[in-house]
Amino acid sequence: MSGGEVAGILVAVFWAILVSFLAVALARLAQTLKATTKLVADVTDQAVPLLADASAAVRSAQTQIDRVDAIASDVQEVTSNASALSTTVASTFGGPLVKVAAFGYGVRRALGGRKEDVPAKAPRRTVIVGRTVPAARRKRK
Repeated sequence: MSGGEVAGILVAVFWAILVSFLAVALARLAQTLKATTKLVADVTDQAVPLLADASAAVRSAQTQIDRVDAIASDVQEVTSNASALSTTVASTFGGPLVKVAAFGYGVRRALGGRKEDVPAKAPRRTVIVGRTVPAARRKRK
């Protein structure tokens, strides 16, 4: 065998090894693609019911929000009505009640005079470091 034939055999062996490695890599890639396809199919099968449940939950929440909105608007209307009623009652009865109370106070004051049986004020005490000191003792110091 000549040098050219040996070189040709070496190149052929190198190419055979390279093709073998590529075939193994392509086989593993095919397995990975099959597993990925199966995983995507499983996720799709599970995601569709979850999306349907989520859609139903959102619809239910929207219904509840609509109900709460109606209740809130009713409460706001009741509040404004109560405020108007309070204003009406205050303006209708407030002035006359104040006048009657003032009149009653004036009559009691005029008829009763000044009460003489009101007790005199007790002497003031000063608190010093947790003790009280009577007013008479304070004046001595």
